[in-house]
Amino acid sequence: MRETIIAVRGLAKRFDDVQAVEGVDFDVGKGELFGFLGPNGAGKTTTINMLTGLARPDAGTIRIAGIDCSVRPKAAQHLMGVVPDESNLYPELTGMENLRFCGALYGLARRDREARAEALLARFGLAEAAGRKFAGYSKGMKRKLTIAAGLIHSPPILFLDEPTTGIDVASARKIRQLIAELNAGGTTIFLTTHYIEEAERLCARIAFIVAGRIVRIDAVEALMRHTEGRHVVQVEVSDGAAGLAEAVAAEFAGLQCRPVPPDGLRVESAEPVRVGPLVRFLEDRGAEVFEARRLRPSLEDVFVEVTGIEAAAMKREKERGKRGGRA
Repeated sequence: MRETIIAVRGLAKRFDDVQAVEGVDFDVGKGELFGFLGPNGAGKTTTINMLTGLARPDAGTIRIAGIDCSVRPKAAQHLMGVVPDESNLYPELTGMENLRFCGALYGLARRDREARAEALLARFGLAEAAGRKFAGYSKGMKRKLTIAAGLIHSPPILFLDEPTTGIDVASARKIRQLIAELNAGGTTIFLTTHYIEEAERLCARIAFIVAGRIVRIDAVEALMRHTEGRHVVQVEVSDGAAGLAEAVAAEFAGLQCRPVPPDGLRVESAEPVRVGPLVRFLEDRGAEVFEARRLRPSLEDVFVEVTGIEAAAMKREKERGKRGGRA
């Protein structure tokens, strides 16, 4: 059994009349990549702020590598690297200067922080930009340098809060690769995200948090067993998906059908879905069918089932994050 490195019991935090986190319990194993998954406002960032000492819990206990964080917070923080959802680096400093400064904050000797900064810049593909001011970096470069800053003191635990929000697809892919490599090298990673496919791709175990409460914790493999024996087809139509969904469910016994914005239908069944009769039925009702494809059930389906939050709502949050472009 894996050694526990993060142990949380009864964690709670309230802001005025909002209960942001309530009665949260979980453990994270040493070397694990643990996902904290939920919509905006679910309590992800509040939880990570309490774990890293940026916020004081109203109730509950946090132990990091056996250290009681309420008694010895500085000792626990020395074991952590923290990458917030918004960059905390200095825009007027260069990439190298930012890393040197972070190294000095952690008490690294000048020679050590210089060598460590150079190694991290090379590893994150930022060596050529080392002398450029942080303000001139792209969003993806800023996220990479922020992660590098969290690793300057070689911490055994890395907290990542929404590391790929608001950046382009190519940069997000590179950051996911870096996260996987760090974890493969033995770093324990606590990852908060509302990108369901990101959590499914990276994490060994996932906690679903909704309205400040954890509603499910399990290994990805165990969560995916909920989708076994489920057959899914998505059909893209011209318009009127809501009315067509009701008609399909009424016509075909055993099929569940719901609209998927903007003009899609998601059809699910315990038996293989016969696409031909389904498409003919829709065309007979005046719909123009652009595409019909079989889908592999995903962690998104499990999330919707467990939490009751529609996948479309999560996607809208994702698009808002992209438009917001937080650095």
